[in-house]
Amino acid sequence: MTHTTKNIFTVLTFSGLLSLTLFQTSCKKDTIQPPNPNEEELITTFKITLTDSAGVNPTVTAMYRDLDGDGGVGPSIFDSIKLKPNTTYNASILLLDETKTPADTISNEVLEEGAEHLFCFTSPASNLTIQRTDKDVNNLEIGLQSKWKTMSSGNTTVQIVLRHQPDVKTGACEPGASDLDLMFQTLIQ
Repeated sequence: MTHTTKNIFTVLTFSGLLSLTLFQTSCKKDTIQPPNPNEEELITTFKITLTDSAGVNPTVTAMYRDLDGDGGVGPSIFDSIKLKPNTTYNASILLLDETKTPADTISNEVLEEGAEHLFCFTSPASNLTIQRTDKDVNNLEIGLQSKWKTMSSGNTTVQIVLRHQPDVKTGACEPGASDLDLMFQTLIQ
């Protein structure tokens, strides 16, 4: 092989390798990250509707609305819950993200992912009991639906916390993280 032929062969071999490398890298697909199915949603609006199970007292609605989420401007609505004594109420919760048009109903997602969510209700009052009445696929309570029983008159607070518990839900409030944590003044009169 002559020196010139050897140089031409080397250049052709190098060019071939370079072309093959460029071809392989140009055909390489970009990896697209799938969306995180457990990503926290923005909850701007919480609404609880309490209906007297006997149909005697008027329906009670209480709302919390904070359109910019945590921080920034405070809530534009933060109602008290006003109940009648000696009454049993059937309660339902609606969660919305009103930063989207139309508003996104987050409570639908909580229901669909019921095995990962739990509402926890806490009140220091002895004249109010709250029991979750809906269940997930594992027969554990969720809390989008609940029963509230009032006894004597009095003022108290009710803390409502939505716990996000993927792979750790046992029916207890301790595991997981809080997606929502609200303290409502509650008047039983």
